Amino acid sequence: MKAKNLYYVMALCAAGAFACNSASAQDVFVDDAASVTEFTCDNNDHYFSNWRDNWFIEVSAGGNQPLVERGFSSDQMKSVDGALWTGTYSVGFGRWVSPYIGFRFKGIGGSIHYDIPAAGQTTGMGFIHMKAANLQVEMLWDMLNSINYNPKRVFSIIPFFGLGGGVSWDFTNKGNKWPAYQGADNNAAASPAMHSKRVQWTLPVSAGIQFRFRLCKYVDFFAEARAQFYGDNWNNCSTGNSIDALVSAMGGFNFNIGGRGWNTFNECNYVSQIAALNGQVNDLRAQLLACGQEVAALQAQLPCPEVQKDCVNAPLMSTVRFMINSDKIMPTEEVNVYNMAEWLKANPNEKIMVVGYADKDTGTAEYNMGLSERRANAVAKALTDTYGIAADRLTVKWDGSDVQPYSTNDWNRIVIFTQK
Repeated sequence: MKAKNLYYVMALCAAGAFACNSASAQDVFVDDAASVTEFTCDNNDHYFSNWRDNWFIEVSAGGNQPLVERGFSSDQMKSVDGALWTGTYSVGFGRWVSPYIGFRFKGIGGSIHYDIPAAGQTTGMGFIHMKAANLQVEMLWDMLNSINYNPKRVFSIIPFFGLGGGVSWDFTNKGNKWPAYQGADNNAAASPAMHSKRVQWTLPVSAGIQFRFRLCKYVDFFAEARAQFYGDNWNNCSTGNSIDALVSAMGGFNFNIGGRGWNTFNECNYVSQIAALNGQVNDLRAQLLACGQEVAALQAQLPCPEVQKDCVNAPLMSTVRFMINSDKIMPTEEVNVYNMAEWLKANPNEKIMVVGYADKDTGTAEYNMGLSERRANAVAKALTDTYGIAADRLTVKWDGSDVQPYSTNDWNRIVIFTQK
C-alpha cells in the first residue's frame, strides 16, 4: 500500500480520536455503551419556573382573642368570652417554590385585651390592654395540588406552620385593679405572677389553615384561621399553664407578582432523542474501531508516521433537533451548532449546506415548508451571528415535510448539515 494511503488513514483515525474524546466526556464506552432499552424513566412530570415567577404579596385583617393564664377554675375564668376579640392586621410576601410547597414572611400586629382572674374570686382583675406584633417565617402546603396539579385551580386548601419573633408592650389596666390587687392579696402562691417589664420579647410558633379562592390570574381572596403559641411571660404575667396562645380569624387578598404557573418536564419524552444520540456515538465508535484495526495492519508493513497535529477534526454531531412546531434551538442542541462552527473554523475552505425539515405527521405541507425554512434560517443565523461564520460559506435550504430523512417521523423535526 502506498505511503499516501497510510497518511489518509491516519488522518481519519485522528478525526475518530477527536470524536472518541468528546464522547468519553459523557462517560460512555464502546464495550458497555448504553442503549435505549437500558434507559429507564419515571414518567412523572417535573415542574420548574423562572426564579422571578410565583412570588406574591398579601394583606389581611381580622380579629384575635388571647388564651392566657389558663389553669384557674371555671368560675375564675368566666370573664374569658367573646368580648375579648380585638382587631388584628397583617402583611406578608413569599413565593411558591413548587406547585405544592411555598414559604412566606408574615408580619402581624394589633391590640390585645384580656382579663386576669384573681385567686379566690369569681371576677377578674379588670381588662388588661397591650399591643403585640410578630414576624413569622411560615411554610405553606397546597394540599389539592399535591393530589392533582391544576394550573387553573379555583379553590385551594393550604395548611401552614412557622416560627418567628414577637414583641408585646404598652401594658395598661383599664379597670385600675392591677395595683390594688397586688397590694390586697398576701397569698403569693395563689396570685398571678405579675412582671414589671415594659417590653416582652418571645419566640412564638404558629400553625393554621388557609382557604384560597382564585379571582383572576393575579389576585386571590383568602380566609385564614391561625393560632400562635407563646411562653407564659408574653402578656407580662406568668401563672396557670406555661404556654399562652393567640387565636385569629383573618381575611384578605393575595397579589401575584410576575408570572404564575409552572413549566413541565418529563424525561420519558426524550427517549427517542437519547436513542438517536446513543446510536450516533456507537456508530462513531464502530468507525474508530475499524480505523484502529486498519492502522494496526498498516503499521505491520510500514513504519507508522507521526500524526499531524493540525489534522482536520470532523464535527461530533451533524444535526440540530427541534421541538414540535418550534424553530427555537433547544439548549441541549446548542452544542451541535457549536461543534459545526468549530469544524468550519478549522476548515476555512469548506462550505456546507444547512437543510431544514419538518414532521409530516403534524401540520400541513404548506405550513411545514415555512416551519422548515425558519428552522434552517435559525441555525444559519446562530452560525453567523453567534460564532462568526461567514454567510457565503453557508447555503440555506428547506424541504418542509416533502422529504423525510428518517423513518421515525418525529425525528424529522430537524436541521441537517451536509458538505457542498
